[in-house]
Amino acid sequence: MKFCLVIIFIMMSFSNAQDLGIASDHAGKKLKEQILKHLSSKKIAIYDFGVTTDEKVDYPDYAEKVSNALQQKKIKKGILICGSGIGMAIAANKFSGVRASVVHDLYSARQGVEHDDLNVLVLGEKVVDSNLALKIVDEFLAVRFSENEHHKRRLEKIKKFENRQ
Repeated sequence: MKFCLVIIFIMMSFSNAQDLGIASDHAGKKLKEQILKHLSSKKIAIYDFGVTTDEKVDYPDYAEKVSNALQQKKIKKGILICGSGIGMAIAANKFSGVRASVVHDLYSARQGVEHDDLNVLVLGEKVVDSNLALKIVDEFLAVRFSENEHHKRRLEKIKKFENRQ
């Protein structure tokens, strides 16, 4: 298991180097590298859980790395990238406490965090243009959960689903 730690001074809303984790499979590597470069320019520290080569890999392994780090509170949010985003989202959502969604537009990035406390953004490199993807990432990181009672009530219902398993 190989993963890199990209350490950069933080200026946005993140408080330490363990606030954001990112991973991709081979089909999302190029977009992941663009996101890393983009966030580095904003001085955001990120755990990079891979991939680091073009070798074909299985996306569940990388969804697991970010999801485990989230569960262990090593990170507060995650970003996963594969070809469509769908496989990564399915795999990540198998982990208790992970709220992952494929997002390919700005509205969903904002609403997913504000209303649903989305904590893992999933992108499809073959689906979303890289310029839009960078804007989606910025939106995902800038927004906070609303803390409105009806949103909290809905999340509690979802947590009950997780506890049944």
